[in-house]
Amino acid sequence: MTELIGPGARIVDAVTGETWSGDRLAAVVAGSGVQVVPLRADGRSVRGYLGALAAGRPALVCDPAAAADLAARFGAAPDVHPDLALLLATSGSTGRPRLVRHSRAGVVAAATAIVKALHIGADDVAITSLPLFHILGLSVLHSHLLAGATVVLEPRGVLDPGFWASVERYRVTAITGVPHTFELLARLPWTPAASPSVRSLAVSGGRLRDELVTRFAAGAAFYPMYGQTEAGSRICVLPPEHLPAKVGCVGPPVDGMDLEIGAAGEVVCRSGAVMLGYAETAADLARGDDLGGVLPTGDRGRLDADGHLWLSGRLNRIGKAYGVRVDLDAVELVAGAVAPAAAVAGDDRVLVWCEGLAAAQAGEVVRRIADQLGIHRTAVRVTAVERLPRRANGKVDYDALPV
Repeated sequence: MTELIGPGARIVDAVTGETWSGDRLAAVVAGSGVQVVPLRADGRSVRGYLGALAAGRPALVCDPAAAADLAARFGAAPDVHPDLALLLATSGSTGRPRLVRHSRAGVVAAATAIVKALHIGADDVAITSLPLFHILGLSVLHSHLLAGATVVLEPRGVLDPGFWASVERYRVTAITGVPHTFELLARLPWTPAASPSVRSLAVSGGRLRDELVTRFAAGAAFYPMYGQTEAGSRICVLPPEHLPAKVGCVGPPVDGMDLEIGAAGEVVCRSGAVMLGYAETAADLARGDDLGGVLPTGDRGRLDADGHLWLSGRLNRIGKAYGVRVDLDAVELVAGAVAPAAAVAGDDRVLVWCEGLAAAQAGEVVRRIADQLGIHRTAVRVTAVERLPRRANGKVDYDALPV
């Protein structure tokens, strides 16, 4: 599967300084073959991953900490469907990882759509600011290689001075993150003016506070995005020219993606980038396309007159406050205007944790939630925490919230 490697594509290991491009990159890719790939932001594991794709073997991309378990569960599959190219772990309803199955054509279709939506060119330089074993980080690698651009493999996070040394050294032009990434950047504080080579910022994985969207959009081309692992990464991308007028919107669907709003306001997408289906056991790897390119996302939203999507939460994120149904994502959005927040359903209450909240602000958060969502103030409990617990992909780990 060498079609992901465009002319001029380059990989740089920021720690070792090694570079692979042209014939050297092609030789590395053609000469490797791996199935279970514990994918880190380093040259060795990325070459192994690309080699697995080129050799026609499905690559099971995973957190290194989960590699042994996943290899035992899926590594000895007796039969594998010929269209299968990529397997990514995601949490099932029981919390035990299951795999999202993607086809070769789907991986290329998703990367092609991202290149077009973000206007990625051969002169762009991306840096790995997210784990590569999650779809958003991996899609940065795919799309920039396809465009013939450069990818800097940087294992250090945005709080490490070494990360910014790499941004400066390699003249990085694009940084992609989840909302937590940009919360951290705001606390540093960092603005695009501090890194003049950075001309493009993109966020996905949840809604970033409107205040921060406006702040970062003032200094660089800022792309709010919406995606899912099951949809091949990006579903929608808002072009920067629609900001600040459409703050809170995730934009139109990417090329090749069609959207409709189904029952209960659920967003349904149709695309060649949609997964083949899930895999719970090794035997599932032999299955073909279960979905036919149609994915009910589990997210609620609406399309405006321009065909742009506005999300309003998850279908199953509902709690009760004194018997009144409450949208927990709406609670987080309202509280998030004061501080990053996580909300869950309690015993006929709404429980809210706010990151870095001053004691004097708790009452303000309660008042906002009660006034804007129409629930009684005594049905809301707000707790301040220094840091919200997060998973490796930057999303809140609700199971780890202190009770």
